Amino acid sequence: MRIIVMGQQAFGKDALASILEAGVDEVVAVYCEPDRDGKPVDPIKEFALEQGLPVCQPAHFKDQSAIDELAGFNADLMVMAFVNVFVPEAARDTPTHGSICFHPSLLPLYRGPSAVNWPIIMGDTKSGFSWFYPTDGLDEGDVLLNWECEIGPDDTVIDLYFKKIYPAAIASVLQVCDLFRDGNPPHTEQDESRATYERRCTRKHARIDWHKPVKQVYDLIRGTNPAPGAWTTNRGAELGVYDSERAPGDGVSGRVMEISDAGVTVQCIGGRIRIKRVKPAGGGKVSAAEWAAQAGLNVGDSLGD
Repeated sequence: MRIIVMGQQAFGKDALASILEAGVDEVVAVYCEPDRDGKPVDPIKEFALEQGLPVCQPAHFKDQSAIDELAGFNADLMVMAFVNVFVPEAARDTPTHGSICFHPSLLPLYRGPSAVNWPIIMGDTKSGFSWFYPTDGLDEGDVLLNWECEIGPDDTVIDLYFKKIYPAAIASVLQVCDLFRDGNPPHTEQDESRATYERRCTRKHARIDWHKPVKQVYDLIRGTNPAPGAWTTNRGAELGVYDSERAPGDGVSGRVMEISDAGVTVQCIGGRIRIKRVKPAGGGKVSAAEWAAQAGLNVGDSLGD
């Protein structure tokens, strides 16, 4: 098949590399976002140029000229791997078999831009990824395939995405191409009664409320680690909170209960959080014990007030 790969960053690059290494299909063009002043060249663009592939970088597909250019590649399929630009139907349907798009959740759950963060924050025990047929609705098209994995009780975004979803998703790119090449690829309609949409997870969602149950606090910290990063305050100054673990114990919520080489232990409802790594305002990430010593933190102090 003649394939257009549309994507960005490492995921787009690795998806492209997977197709090229297999040597079964012909990549006729690579699409990625426009270059940004002061930013490094996108890895997928750099790799595509090294492979001698045509690279197109339209800011949008509102102009007929952009759609005509895409149509000129006479592609059979467009593989959309990590795409932020809205691609209208006129462009999506240009290839003979249309387009297929990747999303890092088990659709119809967690439609939207932070699909890896929210399942962890919400305390889910399963996640995965989907390849679906994109429509004008956000992540709403029929599903080609789903892949499921467990979310461990201590998994962070790094564990879930980079160690579980990412490698399996890259491996699935060839499976996706095979399904189209073999003819009659699956179309499973999404169950709208189960659909959820979550907004982009930002700093305002990542502020820690120490007066909540310990599991909710822990899920928030690991579901925002490393980005956007959970945070609290100490004497009015912001403090990023990263690696942590749960610990037993009772006390006043928000109170520092223990300071040791293992970290700073803070009380929540029904248990405690031992903070192991932090990022003070204006500084880099350090161990919580090192920060506590530098900040003059004492047992009995409160965080988040």
